[in-house]
Amino acid sequence: LGDRARSRLVPHFHYSRIPANPMKAYQLQAIQSLDSVIRVERDVPEPRAGDVLIRVRACSLNFRDTLVARGAYGGPPPAGLVPLSDGAGEVVAIGAGVTRVAVGDRVAGIFMQRWLAGEITSEGATSALGGAIDGMLAEHVVLSQDGVVKIPSHLTFEEAASLPCAAVTAWNALVRESHVKAGDTVLLLGTGGVSMIGLQLAKLHGARCIVTSSSDEKLARAKALGADAVVNYRERPDWEKAVLELTNGRGADIVLEVGGVGTLDKSLASTRLGGHVCLIGVLTGVSGQVATSAILRKHLRVHGIYVGSREMFEEMNRAIEQSGMRPPIGARFGFDEARAAYDHMVAGAHFGKIVVSV
Repeated sequence: LGDRARSRLVPHFHYSRIPANPMKAYQLQAIQSLDSVIRVERDVPEPRAGDVLIRVRACSLNFRDTLVARGAYGGPPPAGLVPLSDGAGEVVAIGAGVTRVAVGDRVAGIFMQRWLAGEITSEGATSALGGAIDGMLAEHVVLSQDGVVKIPSHLTFEEAASLPCAAVTAWNALVRESHVKAGDTVLLLGTGGVSMIGLQLAKLHGARCIVTSSSDEKLARAKALGADAVVNYRERPDWEKAVLELTNGRGADIVLEVGGVGTLDKSLASTRLGGHVCLIGVLTGVSGQVATSAILRKHLRVHGIYVGSREMFEEMNRAIEQSGMRPPIGARFGFDEARAAYDHMVAGAHFGKIVVSV
């Protein structure tokens, strides 16, 4: 069909090309385990007024995605949910009234589709991709034009797919909440996506960075990425003391705490008087005893970080564009290997982000 004939058939939106039906996608089944991740075929969705149709080119995984699949993220997911919050691709169709993007633009979805700016709201918190609503692990997805951002021009789709959750979380923690500045010491736990992108963002602001890991090989890679000092916590189970030694007894100004209850007390001990602990992850559990006296005695700020808004994403993208920063990708999987990508995430052997090409 020519463009004019096509527009008469579907006058409410514009295609650059008509996607084939059906498309490949993944859905979660109601069995609450990683085996719930099943490949299916679905119809290509059509954008309504204000929507955009995206040909997804890459997705990335976060630890949250494994919790959702196992029913451990606020309960069982909705039946048939398309998983994964993070993905990037190109706009191939737009609905009536779309002005923020155009067909052919390279975009990523924002983590919470209705958190655009300002403080988080209950409405925003219930609009997270791959949890409350369908996510990105499909060949085509429809999102509101308000729920996408243009990606930095120098990034590949795989690199851009690493940004929506981990990178925005790190930006919110470091820049928005902790006001990181040149000369600050930032402690980053582990070498996963949030920590390694956080390392890059902290270095952009002139901070000194300390990274922990149980792997010397990963610590060497962290040093190559810009870490100023590293601590192997298998060799130093008292890694909080190692951090104090590396800071002449003062402690870190900012801690990106991704471990949860199993590491929080040590993170509190690693932080300087009046410092800031950004509580991000739950890798070691979601509940347990915490030395609250350390928070009081050291006048600490412990701040929960739940990703960030579209405004933060766009702010971060400007910094990435100007600096030429590239998020580190530790493992790549094909679309048919998406289930294996979940296993790789659970194994914890990766460095940086795990991506799935679509």
